[in-house]
Amino acid sequence: MIAFIDYHRGANGVEPIAPSTYHAHAARRADPGRLPARSKRDAVLMTEIRRVYEANFCVYGVRKIWQQLDREGITAARRTVARLMRAMGLQGVVRGKIVRTTIPDPAAACPLDRVNRQFKAACPNRLWLADFTYVATWGGFVYAAFVVDVFARRIVGWRVSRSARADFVLDALEQALHERRPFAGSGLVFHSNSAASHPSSQS
Repeated sequence: MIAFIDYHRGANGVEPIAPSTYHAHAARRADPGRLPARSKRDAVLMTEIRRVYEANFCVYGVRKIWQQLDREGITAARRTVARLMRAMGLQGVVRGKIVRTTIPDPAAACPLDRVNRQFKAACPNRLWLADFTYVATWGGFVYAAFVVDVFARRIVGWRVSRSARADFVLDALEQALHERRPFAGSGLVFHSNSAASHPSSQS
């Protein structure tokens, strides 16, 4: 903001935008000793945070940097460390591989969206929603697929699998069909976002 004002002050001056505030900021920029106590403290902490971050191969996140500072006798609130790391654009490395539950296929056919984000049903077996997710366990990732009846907000079919193959999602749907046995012509709509990156549904 100050740089913007400096650039345009020749043509517009600083009066329309609180001259006293502008001049106070300009004076602090020229003389860092006039900065508020918090700004001075932040500047010192930012130097220490960057030192710890770089000394640990740029992989430490907020918690580890905060703990390391504490071990060194540098007192700072964890929220302050998080705020300053965001301001500096520093971020820790997340352990474990990134799991993608959906891989979009632009060439795949996209059925018409019969739901249009209106997830309501007047009675059972009119609208089922399906999705799947993953859960981290000691033995690795386990994928869970489920089918929900919108009217009752109840899971009517589910399956778990070690792999994210399409057949285990279809198994969850088959369980729901066996459990509820909707009759032909009931107008049941089965909606899922997990088949691709776009909404799709079929009746």
